[in-house]
Amino acid sequence: MNFISRKTIPRRQFLQAAGVGIALPLLDAMTPAFGAAEESNKIRLVCIEEVHGLAGCNKQGAEKLLFAPSIVGRDYQLVADNPLKSLEPWREHFTIVSNTDARMAEPITPAEIGGDHFRSSAVFLTHAHPKQTQGSDVHCGVSLDQLHAQRFGQDTILPSLQLCIEPTDKGGGCDYNYSCSYTDCISWASPTTPMTMIRNPRTAFDMLFGAGGTKEERAARRKTQSSILDWVVTEIAQMNRQLGSVDRRRMNNYLDSVREIERRIQKVETGNTSIEVRVLPGAPPGVPDSFSEHMQLMFDLQILAFQTDMTRVISFKTGRDASNRIFPESGSDRAFHPASHHGDTEKGVLEFNKICQYRVSQMAYFLKRLEDTYDGEQSLLDQSMIIWGSPMGDANLHNHRRCPLVVFGGANGQLNGGKHIKAPSGTPMANAMLTLLQKLGHDLESFGDSTGEMSL
Repeated sequence: MNFISRKTIPRRQFLQAAGVGIALPLLDAMTPAFGAAEESNKIRLVCIEEVHGLAGCNKQGAEKLLFAPSIVGRDYQLVADNPLKSLEPWREHFTIVSNTDARMAEPITPAEIGGDHFRSSAVFLTHAHPKQTQGSDVHCGVSLDQLHAQRFGQDTILPSLQLCIEPTDKGGGCDYNYSCSYTDCISWASPTTPMTMIRNPRTAFDMLFGAGGTKEERAARRKTQSSILDWVVTEIAQMNRQLGSVDRRRMNNYLDSVREIERRIQKVETGNTSIEVRVLPGAPPGVPDSFSEHMQLMFDLQILAFQTDMTRVISFKTGRDASNRIFPESGSDRAFHPASHHGDTEKGVLEFNKICQYRVSQMAYFLKRLEDTYDGEQSLLDQSMIIWGSPMGDANLHNHRRCPLVVFGGANGQLNGGKHIKAPSGTPMANAMLTLLQKLGHDLESFGDSTGEMSL
């Protein structure tokens, strides 16, 4: 057992018992312990990939203003069908960046033609061209999130966290002679080291809270249907005796959040093991069949990771290229990949846009949670940089030009939202990424295929 016995609580104190390790949120009682030596860079970084681009990056969709507004600057308007319309309550917290290219995802040799879906994800955060191979000799680049984790993430328990929604367990080779590593991963620790993505909320929860020292211990504990908090009730009671009323309320709200997320995961697991036919055959029991429910669980886990300062760097892959998943809640009965090949018809573009609107609207939940969650005097939204985008523009043509990119959050004063920035034609998306890296505290002159900085 690990008891807190000091009046001043260390920032990285845990409640520990029987393989459970629960990190604490920032409390007033912690300030004297670490205020003088607070880390110089506490910007939270989240990188979110949207596969298949957006309907608004097609010529016809662009004319309908389904991504980039017609006006550059602060006075732009979002049409009703623009997927970003659902995020307008946070307009002052995001910047739309249009007309940038992910050219490293394009084919360079004739043998690479047609393999865009199987290169695309690897390029999103690296802007390096993947080597065409189905063997273990993969080669791409170091991703933006890992550059940041390697420099600023070493002071946290987890330098970075990689999450995903779609399965990434095919292994070996995918189509067009590309390793599935390129399709399944957006985070690369080195040009030859892709980072494994976590799909199952239960796995992510156990990683954050050390829920059981071994796989067998975790399984045994879950059979009791008890919460991890039941294992540290003595520690919670002893800690509360040392806290003021504000800190006790803050702690209780945080522990309620932990318990509620755990309850939701247990509910999903119970429901998925009690039905004969699942919407997502073969998915782990902890993975919800509902896309929205899955996204919200993953967002909530990210909030907890930031609250406890377990990590400050997260990458989140919300789909898999060439996925045939159907999203009934979008109002479309078309599968995702076929819908993206809309044939440049008005009907097809608008049908694909329904899916785009639904998928982008999931961000509203995350932005609201970040806005309502405080770490010290600022909300997590004010302290975060969220890079949302796609390395594909017009999926109908497998086009990597004029790709969608949006930057959310305040990044501790480094970002000012409320704007639409349109890059000159031919501008690499890597230019925007280079500037964002500099705002994160990196002294870099180039990144990927960048040709210079980009004013944001």
